[in-house]
Amino acid sequence: MAPYESDDSATAADAEELRSARRRKAARYVVPATVVGIAAATIGLVPALADSGDPDLPKISAQELIEKIAASDVQQLSGTVKITTDLGLPDLGGLESSLGSAAGPSGSGDGSSADPSTKLTELASGTHTLRVASDGEDKQKVSLLEDAAEYSLIHNGKDVWGYDSKSNSVFHTTASERDGKQKEELPATPKDLAEEALKAADKTTSVTVDGTAQVAGRDAYRLVIRPKDEGSTVGQITVAVDSKTGLPLKFTLTPASGGSAVVDAGFTQVSFAKPAASTFDFTPPKGAKVEEGDAAKAPERSERSEHPGDLGKGSAHEPGKGGPEGLNVIGDGWDSIATFDTGGQGVPSGSEVGGDVGGFLDSLGDKASGKFGEGTVFKTRLINALITDDGKVYVGAVTKDALVKAADAAK
Repeated sequence: MAPYESDDSATAADAEELRSARRRKAARYVVPATVVGIAAATIGLVPALADSGDPDLPKISAQELIEKIAASDVQQLSGTVKITTDLGLPDLGGLESSLGSAAGPSGSGDGSSADPSTKLTELASGTHTLRVASDGEDKQKVSLLEDAAEYSLIHNGKDVWGYDSKSNSVFHTTASERDGKQKEELPATPKDLAEEALKAADKTTSVTVDGTAQVAGRDAYRLVIRPKDEGSTVGQITVAVDSKTGLPLKFTLTPASGGSAVVDAGFTQVSFAKPAASTFDFTPPKGAKVEEGDAAKAPERSERSEHPGDLGKGSAHEPGKGGPEGLNVIGDGWDSIATFDTGGQGVPSGSEVGGDVGGFLDSLGDKASGKFGEGTVFKTRLINALITDDGKVYVGAVTKDALVKAADAAK
């Protein structure tokens, strides 16, 4: 609708003034819209921007949609996933070289770069493109596309291969005999992320269906998961669920503080046709250095999930079972806080450390004090941690005030 309705009785001067007013008001509309468009194009949520239209689908309740996800049995698929992670970590600047010189040479093609555990950290920041394929429980492949290089993790039967084309290095191990499934898989697909989030759907959580969407050319329902706890740093989680298969196609976690998503992972292309058998074949290239992993010593996932909504459903870790000795959990639901004792080792100040590393510590931490004494809070947009000067650690997807309150209560 035009800013002003036309007026037949207006004089020529009035008409010219009216046209000028329209142009000025139109400019006020156009400029902000242009700025918003440019900003949206730069935040990396490509799957969301690629979608268009809200499909008209039959009504469904949140419980029915959760059951649809649980009943989903997609065994065969291939596609491309784009994942963007923004924890709000500060720019490392020259810190990489400082840490590299302190830790010794790395990335020199010694074989370790093909170990799956070294690749998990790369997904913790920035935007990455993954190619995924699956043909049942015994055949999966995830490829992380990099600049002029590619890292692939392939599970075919009992064999698990990791290959880094940049260093021409190979990592090989066997799938766990306990359940026949790979334990070091990359939790990078919307389905992996959604399943963990849904485990938190208890009395501390609101779960609703909020309309529909289209993702990778497929019609989907939007399932919204919101913590009821005010102390959580999680704002909401939105899962786009394929209306036909029940497969989560897109996962978006936004922080309570607002702004861009902390995690946005979604298919930009997906097919449910059977992938070619050759997709899962792998033979170490000529000249590649092969590192054999020890499946018996590979770290296994904890029997209970380590996510905010499930942290309170246990009391302590056994030594060597996925966490530091003496790790305990305070509270339940999204406000859960994990705590352990380092044995009296607090955090040195930036001035004590000096150099780039000292500056990095100061940029991450905020001083905090209370009945517990004094300490430092290390913050991201999702996970915060309080380390007291006497070596106690409190960490969770909660606010700084919640951490201080927990530390005071434990005193």
